Amino acid sequence: MNISFLLPIILLVIILWLFIIRPQRQRAQTQSQMQDHLRTGDEIITAGGLHATVVSIEGDVLDVEIAPGTVARLDRRAVGAIVPREEPEEELEEEPEDEPDEESAEQEHEEVAKKPVASDDG
Repeated sequence: MNISFLLPIILLVIILWLFIIRPQRQRAQTQSQMQDHLRTGDEIITAGGLHATVVSIEGDVLDVEIAPGTVARLDRRAVGAIVPREEPEEELEEEPEDEPDEESAEQEHEEVAKKPVASDDG
């Protein structure tokens, strides 16, 4: 058997593993870890795009609130993402920008109106 025949096949398998199989496994592992770290009170987005809040967790079944007073049961594997919690930002006092007053704005408008308009007819 000639090794030059097997070399392209081996190379193709390695490329397939590097660019398709390995990244897919990493995504699946990340998704599984995210689903394992769900807690009550987390805001989630389901695989179908529904936004909800986790009310309770019982094994692989979640009770989620999809609207005030509306609770639905959802399989843990149907959670697509956890919405990151927003941390309150410190409000910095910004100095107000110098806005031109109405008089200076009118003066600029008059100056622009007085300038001749260039013609394109040569």
